[in-house]
Amino acid sequence: VVKNYFQLREFSFTLRDDVYLRFQSFNSPQELERELQKINPYKIDIGAVYSHRPNQHNTVHLGAFQPQEKELVFDIDMTDYDDVRTCCSSADICSKCWTLMTIAVRVIDRALVGGFGHPLTLLKVGLGGFRWVQVAKPPLPTPPGLTPAVPQGGADTVKKVTLSHPVHPFIRRSVAVVEKYFEEYALLGQDILGSPQKWDKVLALIPEDILPSWSSAGREGMKDSGQRWELLRARLERTRAGGRGPGPCYADWEVMLQFCFPRLDINVSKGLGHLLKSPFSVHPKTG
Repeated sequence: VVKNYFQLREFSFTLRDDVYLRFQSFNSPQELERELQKINPYKIDIGAVYSHRPNQHNTVHLGAFQPQEKELVFDIDMTDYDDVRTCCSSADICSKCWTLMTIAVRVIDRALVGGFGHPLTLLKVGLGGFRWVQVAKPPLPTPPGLTPAVPQGGADTVKKVTLSHPVHPFIRRSVAVVEKYFEEYALLGQDILGSPQKWDKVLALIPEDILPSWSSAGREGMKDSGQRWELLRARLERTRAGGRGPGPCYADWEVMLQFCFPRLDINVSKGLGHLLKSPFSVHPKTG
């Protein structure tokens, strides 16, 4: 039996004054087109493929109506990067902070290689981007004891990335991606070590015993963020090579990942019933 995905797919419409019409479904694309022309919604959201036709959900026995399938979607909101960008905030986006979206696509694409099917579309929208993936096969399992670290914690969490040895292979690959853009985005674009207020934010992420002699006088002797970052990395790499402490220190990697690693809305990826704005449609609030 071939499942009729279109008839089992939920469509949701947002009308004027934030009136929501959920669990809409249609027999054919032509029927959907006629309904769109009739009600002229402000926004279209696409939901999951359900066990029964969504427009008949009230007639189905309680508990029988369940979402069964959905594309794997990664949702990124630029507002989640407000603590690591100084050029813009909230819904504003410029070419400097858009580099974060480029990094996100590169990192996510690397994660998908070998385990999934074909990435579909990256959408440039007012608050960030989406990556849609048509899943061809399930992802490969993560090796026991190796769990990728990602930025975790809210606005009040100072250190959002902590790496331990051995570093997960995916994190190593992600660091290689971030390194290509880190100078452009963080050192030049955001100038993260350009002033005491900025560099103190970075130093708060590094163990105190690593840089005990980096005094204010020493800081003044360096001209820009690039030079200060090179000093930081040189000291950390020497520490890593020398095997100081209980294990290798990856503080420079942690800084790069905290500033540049994709910040995903995990609920969009995990929740089968989660709605997402239709590709190629204009966002009613941001245009």
